[in-house]
Amino acid sequence: MSREAILQSIRRHLPESSPLPELDGPWIAYPDPVSQFVGMLEMIGGKTIRVPDQAALRSELEKLPQYQQSRRTLCEFADLVPSDVDLAAIADPHQLEDIDFAILPGEFGVAENGAIWITDDGLPHRVVLFLCQHLSLVIPVDQIVHNMYEAYLRIRIAGPGFGTFISGPSKTADIEQSLVIGAHGPKSMTVFLAG
Repeated sequence: MSREAILQSIRRHLPESSPLPELDGPWIAYPDPVSQFVGMLEMIGGKTIRVPDQAALRSELEKLPQYQQSRRTLCEFADLVPSDVDLAAIADPHQLEDIDFAILPGEFGVAENGAIWITDDGLPHRVVLFLCQHLSLVIPVDQIVHNMYEAYLRIRIAGPGFGTFISGPSKTADIEQSLVIGAHGPKSMTVFLAG
């Protein structure tokens, strides 16, 4: 059969077009989006800790075994805990390969799936999100949206830059259908809900 005959046969048997889905909702909403966020994040291997203020955050952070055992810590909150790394002084991102614990800000969380929106604003080397052994993100507790539709409405990127949703620690189940945490990224993720 010739190429043209095959293409004509395909054109004759195309399925009917389907209308695109409506984007007017209704979208899922939760009676308590914070509880939903906490439940989803824990279900996918993350941990949440609610803290009223920075002093409580520091106290809870110091209780974490991953933080206690950290040899090299990166903290993007000047008054929280000492940071062993000055990101502004690092020219080569490869110098971040041995970060044990990173404490970084997140912009907002999504109750539907436990994801957190992160950008590279103030983060010159975004690779630290994926190279650190243990990742801790801090988001205001009042910055939890119900669903991804609401999340996409909040995203504002003024120019070139980086933004991503991160949900839980790194994981894969490709290998022998066995779930492996920390396969190609952070081994743990702790989210501090502040306020």
